[in-house]
Amino acid sequence: MQQVIIVIHLIVVLGLVGVILLQRSEGGALGGLSGGGGVSGFLTGRGQANALTRATAVLAAIFFTTSLVLAILAGVNRAPKSILDTAAPSAGAPAAPAAPASGGVLDQLRQLENQGQGGTPAPKQP
Repeated sequence: MQQVIIVIHLIVVLGLVGVILLQRSEGGALGGLSGGGGVSGFLTGRGQANALTRATAVLAAIFFTTSLVLAILAGVNRAPKSILDTAAPSAGAPAAPAAPASGGVLDQLRQLENQGQGGTPAPKQP
């Protein structure tokens, strides 16, 4: 279902881009590419502008509709998650962080360094 709506959405997007590029702009961009055979007045002047404006409005409405439907379909299958519902930490990880020592961060780092060197105290610097 979702893939079909995505394909329709992409076709509408391409059509919308094409219709917008065919419209006459102030600079005349690609508006002159529609041909000059004005037999019935449909492709000339106001008739062309009205048809392209109407086509743009219809394609824009379809674009917004398919966008909303895709957003709704994406949200239906998503289960709500919470960080509090996550699994407990593994056995190798500590359950809670160690309580900080009263000496400060630098003293803690020195203690950790001493533990890594076999427990000998590090010389204090002047």
